[in-house]
Amino acid sequence: MSWGPPHEPYQTAPERYAKLYAEAVIALRPNVPPERRAIALRELRGYYAHCTALDDCFGRLMQALHESGADENTIVVFTSDHGDMLWSQGAEKKQQPYEESARVPLLVRYPARFGPLGRSVAAAIGTEDILPTLLGLCRLPKPPSVQGLDFSRAMAGGRDPSGGAAIVMCPAPFGQWSRARGGREYRAIRTERYTYAADLHGPWLLFDNLAEPYQQQNLVGRPEQAALQRDLDALLRAKLKARGDAFLPAAAYIKQWGYTVDATGTVPYDP
Repeated sequence: MSWGPPHEPYQTAPERYAKLYAEAVIALRPNVPPERRAIALRELRGYYAHCTALDDCFGRLMQALHESGADENTIVVFTSDHGDMLWSQGAEKKQQPYEESARVPLLVRYPARFGPLGRSVAAAIGTEDILPTLLGLCRLPKPPSVQGLDFSRAMAGGRDPSGGAAIVMCPAPFGQWSRARGGREYRAIRTERYTYAADLHGPWLLFDNLAEPYQQQNLVGRPEQAALQRDLDALLRAKLKARGDAFLPAAAYIKQWGYTVDATGTVPYDP
């Protein structure tokens, strides 16, 4: 990622982005089925153009911080709330526990605390952990109402507070992943090596991401993986218990919080 200033005025950028990947040769992930290759290529060209536009915008932000003199003592976080299937596994958009949807970038820049050189931290961090981590970096207490774990010490070389696994979940499927399209409630964990997911009926998915990174071989129910499946299920249940998650059907949460949803399970937007 180029965090410097853009190479041309911002006003001319949209036209450049539109053309940038129009004729690009793009290698699709092998888990995109043949019947989805054409639409995946078309959407990936637009996706990469958006990534490039965002890169330039972020460069402008970093340049402004540098010029203000505040960049050394400013915590900058670059992340996303979800990924996009982009037709891997034959699916689109978000909500699902597969790598393309569940894994997102997380870059944290804080030169005054960690210095100017980049490094990787092997920790299983989730979106809900960002706020308590920022509070920890600022040496502020975490209010009782704030969920998530503080990874500020892990960033400095300390212990990973997650125990090596992050939670991924879909409490209520909606929109583009409605029940009519296979959507379901699930809870999952992502460890350094494995993805394990359970739905309301029990074990659903188990992938060895080291041996098979494109997640095309579901190991749930295989006798030779019974011990691993049992251990991962126990870890998932322990994490759910620690966070007070009863793993109820979506209807229970919709009723509890008074939501109104349409036929796809989506809370309608205000007109």
